[in-house]
This record gives sequence, C-alpha cells and structure tokens, in this order.
Amino acid sequence: KNAAPLPLTYVEFCVSQQMEQFLGAHLNAFAAFGGVPGRLIVDNLRSAVLRRHIGEAPVFNPRYLDFARHGGFQISACNVRAAHEKGRVERGVGYVKANFLNGLELADLASLNASARLWLDTVANVRIHGATRRQPVEMYTEEQGKLQPLNPRPYDIARVLEVRALRQFRVVLETNTYSVPARCAGQRVAIKAWPDRIRLYHGEQLVARHARCYDRHQDIEDPEHAKPLLAQRKSAREQRLLLRFLALSPQAQAYHDGLVARRTNARDHVRRIVALVELYGEAAVARALEDGIEFGAFSAEYVANTLEMRERHLDEPPPLQLARRADLLDLDLAPADLSLYDRDTP
Repeated sequence: KNAAPLPLTYVEFCVSQQMEQFLGAHLNAFAAFGGVPGRLIVDNLRSAVLRRHIGEAPVFNPRYLDFARHGGFQISACNVRAAHEKGRVERGVGYVKANFLNGLELADLASLNASARLWLDTVANVRIHGATRRQPVEMYTEEQGKLQPLNPRPYDIARVLEVRALRQFRVVLETNTYSVPARCAGQRVAIKAWPDRIRLYHGEQLVARHARCYDRHQDIEDPEHAKPLLAQRKSAREQRLLLRFLALSPQAQAYHDGLVARRTNARDHVRRIVALVELYGEAAVARALEDGIEFGAFSAEYVANTLEMRERHLDEPPPLQLARRADLLDLDLAPADLSLYDRDTP
C-alpha cells in the first residue's frame, strides 16, 4: 500500500459534487495515473462523508464505500476543524488558481478541462517543485510501481432518480428538461445520469437516450418522441374533416369514392371542398357534388367552378331612356306630299 503522497498533480473541473461527477473524476484520475493509490484522503463533502462529528468515526456514504471496495483503496476523512490535515491539498488548489485560472477565459467546460490537461503536461508536472526541488513527473516514475492496477471490471458510476414525466412528455433534471416518448407522459420514469449522458427507463425498458446538458433552462428533445402523438392528432383531424364532408349530402360518400379512385391526393380535395362551404353554403356544395357524380367529374376544381358559375348573375338591361328635350319631342313637320304617287310613270 502506498502511504507516501503521490507527487503527480491531476486537475479536473466539474459543475457539481453529485455522485456521478465525484466518482467520474476519480476514474479519470486513476486512468491518468495509470493505477490506484492505496489510500485516499477526502474532505467532508456529502458524496464521501454523510456525517462527521468531533470525537466520532466518520459515517461514509455507502455508495462511496462500494466504489472504494471496487477500486481497492481505503478512505480517510479529514477531521473537523483540522485545516492542517488538508493543507497540502489546499496549497495545490491555490497553485491551480494562481497559475492556471488567473486571467483565463474559456467558452465552456470541455475547453477548460482540455486546457487543464495541457497545462498539467507542460507546466504543473514538469516544473521544479518548490518543496522537493524535483520535477513531479520524475518523482512519479519512481512511485508508479506502488500503485495498484486498475480494476478491469467497469464500475457503473451513474446516479439513478425516479421522477414522474410531465404531460408534455418531459422529465426534469436539474434545470433542464429531456423528452421521453409521448406514451410515457404522466408515468413514473427512472433517470440514470452519467456525467456526459442520461438514459431514461419506463419500468425495465430503455425509452430515451440524451447527451447531458449543463446549460440552464434548456429543452432537449428527440424529434422521434413526438411523432406518434403528431400522427395521432393528424389522424383525428382528418377523421373530423371526412365526417364533415360526408355529412354534406347523401351522395357525399359516392363522391368521396370517386375522389379516392381518381385522385392521388383525395384528402386535399376533400379539405378544399369542405372549405367551399364557408363561401357558398352546404346546400350549394351538396348540389355541386350531385352534379359531379352525374357527369363523372371528381375534383375540388370542378366543384369550385360549378359553384362560381351558379353564383354569377348577369345584369338585366336598364329600362329604355327617352330624350326629354322639348326641341326634340315637339317638332312641327310639314304634311307629306303624296301627289307624287298619283303621277303616271313614263
């Protein structure tokens, strides 16, 4: 068992101290070190220590104890109000703040951790340490053999929560919502959360997969989850539309059969014919359908043209207007000379 402190530094930034974040950082550190120390000294955060009173043995988190047994290391908790016991750790945190974080501006957590790994390899672990006067990476080479090998069996670090899905077929994790299939709305759903992803279960069935989001108040949706509901709503709308069409006339069913037989988009023709009711009324549309059956004309265009022609009225001619001017109506004409007709024709 390695009793001496490990000379190498490992840094990882997390958004919380939830169990999956806490254990995930352990696994990443063990992978970076290439092994597991025999003993870990932890502060009294709740993911590791449930209760710690002066003069009493610490009560460790059962999940952390299980993880320690799997990894093969022992846990030591710092005593309450014993700052000297974690001084080495606190100095390391101060070094990271002053040397790495000071003045640093990065867009997101992934960029921050990538920069931290580069800083570890090029600065922190290759510098001449102030206390040892040696490079940490050189001392690590000497200590590496004292580390225990990594357990080849993976440890499931996920945190499991049970929640009720919202009516909008969403579950809430922290401040974000994640979609589940529409059939799970209002049902009890189990959330299994890893640092980088979540899985959602209804009973024993896996129903959803999502990448985990660390922004706030975001809605993460899988478009496939809404498709059955949208199809159901579309089917209901189409059914109501068809019932309204069939109610127009006893001949409406025959006209619909003609549309289906002759048109590839019969539903669109039905929709447009029903819309004509708002303009011309049910009786006029019903008469147009009956005429269409008689002439074998099955289309919304035929019905619209028929209704338009019947709606159109030619203007009647105006009454005859006579001129009223006196000089045109009161004329004095000389009597016609009819003697011309009495003359002999040569």
